[in-house]
Amino acid sequence: MALLILGIVIFLGIHLVRSFAPGLRASVIARSGTGAWHTIHGISALAGLGLIAYGFDQARATTGMLYTPPVFLAHIALTLMLIASICLVAAYLPPGKIRTATKHPAILAIKIWALAHLLANGETSSVLLFGTFLVWAVILRISMKKRWRAGEITYPAFASYRYDLIAIVLGAALYGVIVWKLHELVIGVSPIVVG
Repeated sequence: MALLILGIVIFLGIHLVRSFAPGLRASVIARSGTGAWHTIHGISALAGLGLIAYGFDQARATTGMLYTPPVFLAHIALTLMLIASICLVAAYLPPGKIRTATKHPAILAIKIWALAHLLANGETSSVLLFGTFLVWAVILRISMKKRWRAGEITYPAFASYRYDLIAIVLGAALYGVIVWKLHELVIGVSPIVVG
């Protein structure tokens, strides 16, 4: 569990520097340039992600249950994951209505992903992982809203509904691949239990 916690602290911590310690980021950039900050950020994020993956795998074998979710919540979680997949794809396309209405579809996708997994998983390690990611995404969204109000960031203007259609098609395809095989290959558990 210690490696999982360390990974979460490193990964989420480096992603919260701009929200809680913008001077630190600005100082590194002023001294060493943007490339140095991107290098520090990238290495920290990869190290954190690696520790999360390894620590979560270890913790799943040793931690107990905090709660046992009813079976119907797994169906709700699967539906939420389709929405999360569409939002995630929309974040990387030119702005359609999905992107302009949600403003930060990638952050929304993370919130939905975390909530869906909290609904379907009651193990201590899962609650820790998905709960902290949900809290992080909420904090990040609030931070970005403040930056928008201060004029530090702008949101893209609507371009075309065509990008919504592309997001829905590609998001559904991504969701299909995850449910069909990817989740089981990466996590070791199929999201759909047959029988």
